[in-house]
Amino acid sequence: MTEGRGFTLPRRSLLRAGSLVLLLGAAHLARGASVLAVRLWPAEDYTRVTIESDVPLKARSFLVDEPPRLAVDIEGVDLLPGLRELVAQLRADDPNIAGLRVGQNAPNVVRLVIDLKHTIKPQIFNLEPVAAYRHRLVFDLYPTQAPDPLEQLIAQRLKERDAASQRAADAMARETGPLAQSTPAPATPLGGPAADPLGELIARANRPGADLKPPGPHDDSPVIEPTPPAGIASKRRPGTGTAPARKTERLIVVALDPGHGGEDPGAIGPRGTQEKVVVLQIARKLRDRINAATVNGSPMRAYMTRDQDFFVPLGTRVSKAQRVRADLFISIHADAFMSPKPAGASVYALSTRGASSAAARWMADKENASDLVGGANVKVKDATVQRAMLDMSTTAQINDSLKIGSKLLGEVERVGKLHKPRVEQANFAVLRAPDIPSVLVETAFISNPDEERRLNDPKYQNELADALVRGIVKYFEANPPLARTRQI
Repeated sequence: MTEGRGFTLPRRSLLRAGSLVLLLGAAHLARGASVLAVRLWPAEDYTRVTIESDVPLKARSFLVDEPPRLAVDIEGVDLLPGLRELVAQLRADDPNIAGLRVGQNAPNVVRLVIDLKHTIKPQIFNLEPVAAYRHRLVFDLYPTQAPDPLEQLIAQRLKERDAASQRAADAMARETGPLAQSTPAPATPLGGPAADPLGELIARANRPGADLKPPGPHDDSPVIEPTPPAGIASKRRPGTGTAPARKTERLIVVALDPGHGGEDPGAIGPRGTQEKVVVLQIARKLRDRINAATVNGSPMRAYMTRDQDFFVPLGTRVSKAQRVRADLFISIHADAFMSPKPAGASVYALSTRGASSAAARWMADKENASDLVGGANVKVKDATVQRAMLDMSTTAQINDSLKIGSKLLGEVERVGKLHKPRVEQANFAVLRAPDIPSVLVETAFISNPDEERRLNDPKYQNELADALVRGIVKYFEANPPLARTRQI
């Protein structure tokens, strides 16, 4: 039995974490299709509503602007008024949904009204049975103003800067007494974001008329040097009226991609541990370590393709990393096999000429099926995502991926067993960015009871994150990223 939010969900342990599930048993149905479960997956990127049934459901929808709401008529089911309990399952902090209403609109037709917090672009589609799922009717509610990965990275940087300023102010107050407490902290700490290209982009974004969106990937505009911190006089060259050029530090961006999420739990261990949960925990720990690290004086920043429990299509993961112009892409997973015996961590790089082993090919096929399980809308032809999926990686990208993979293996071996002593290769869809060295790390075998326990252990998660960041730093120390011709 699996505990949900205010109800019990039997026989569906696959769907337990992060979802709002309401079972609609036979007693709730007058006639028509059997509805097995309703699930909500709230996230900043989008909110997903899933209705799972024993037969395909038909739906007609329309949007209302004022106030914004989406009405969906679902054909083939008659639901009793007790199903309004679903309204109580909505989380108040859902970024997109303000309220839910469900009622009988006509015989054999149920109307679901979704009150929205802002305008959305809905995608409504059906999914065929796959894995543990039966037929699914899916409503993906995308904000009209979609979150931009670069803006998210900037917001993260602003939060870090504010926290650093507050720590500096608190330290000054402790050292100098009550007088310092009334003195405002400097807007930009010395030696902090002023020398950070991302910090300069933030500063430009705050200027009147500034355009936050950076130039395109082939823009050759010159780098804008950062301005000195507030209150610090700039030194000028003798005999000139201009300040000397200051060195712009090269910001190193690492895209972290916690595998699976939302409708796709990934592999499940003998004790019910879901891959999507533990890899997100590890990715968050690794993010914090990357954000605190520097390489040859250059700061590093991590960007996560998902920081919550929601489904992200494989191509979208790649395009997000490209949007922030990542210097490295690391997809984090937990391996599984039909037998509980296999153990150890592995690292994979892309191969466009066939897999390095039968096991690597099997692993790539399994991971590439995530879009089927998670429920990607195959009818949507997003040009950016499609291009990200179809681009062929260059030989140089694959060679760099093998280098970083070797560094990571060398460090991971210090904290745990390796399944393979060398970097394996296969045609993983999520590694196909042609301009970013990309690897997939299988942290351990979640199907192995001992390794499942370790994956849930915060101590091991910390050790693994420490090992991965050491490998990342060593790779960039030996292979400094090329200078950019523009701000990130």
